[in-house]
Amino acid sequence: MNFISKNIVVILFSLIMLSCSTQSKNSFKAKKIYESKNLIITQISENCFIHTSFKQTNDFGNVPCNGLVVKDRNETIVFDTPTNDKSSEELIKWINENLDSKIKAIIPTHFHDDSLGGLMTFHKHNISSYSYVKTIELARENNFVIPENSFNDSVILKVGDKDVIAKFFGEGHTKDNAVGYFPSENVLFGGCLLKELEAGKGYLGDANVFAWSNTVEKVKKEYPDVKIVVPGHGDYGDGKLLDYTITLFKGQK
Repeated sequence: MNFISKNIVVILFSLIMLSCSTQSKNSFKAKKIYESKNLIITQISENCFIHTSFKQTNDFGNVPCNGLVVKDRNETIVFDTPTNDKSSEELIKWINENLDSKIKAIIPTHFHDDSLGGLMTFHKHNISSYSYVKTIELARENNFVIPENSFNDSVILKVGDKDVIAKFFGEGHTKDNAVGYFPSENVLFGGCLLKELEAGKGYLGDANVFAWSNTVEKVKKEYPDVKIVVPGHGDYGDGKLLDYTITLFKGQK
């Protein structure tokens, strides 16, 4: 009887510890961990951080623009640069000093300056850049800083021991808008292809509104386990951002 009681206690203790561990992993509370005039950094999971910089526009005012930093061990990969060189320098310094990490790569997800506006600064720090082949073509046509390495469909890079994926699914906000995915934490960086909930259609000067919904449908099918979705502008959320963007552009004629 004593032996059975001891076993029951051990089993109950193990279940309690497992429950606490699971709750800890599932109840991560996002928090703003850095803020200056030019840059905000928000931690949204154990190893993912949104960087937000700002772009002054004629039509939409001072627009906050999101990118993503993913980390494993002492390495990071960054999706989209801040909007200019000054904010990019600030982000690089913060990553090096506060995450104690080397930036292994920068991945601009399309050719607009809210995606590669600070690319020159990353290059000056000898940080390798990767983009969809069309992004490189469009950057060259517009006399922007050109990413160094191209991919035709997708690329998988290593950050620490983890995979990081960048992939082009089709046209939408631009002809070249790719997305980023961090499988180990099921975090999707949609960039300007995806909209925050209740957002309008935004800037459409380089858009293909007819293909947009279908492109996002492909993203949704590719990553059914996504938990966190980060748009190019506004608040992050979950898979509802995919559904909202699909609905927003569905039936365009």
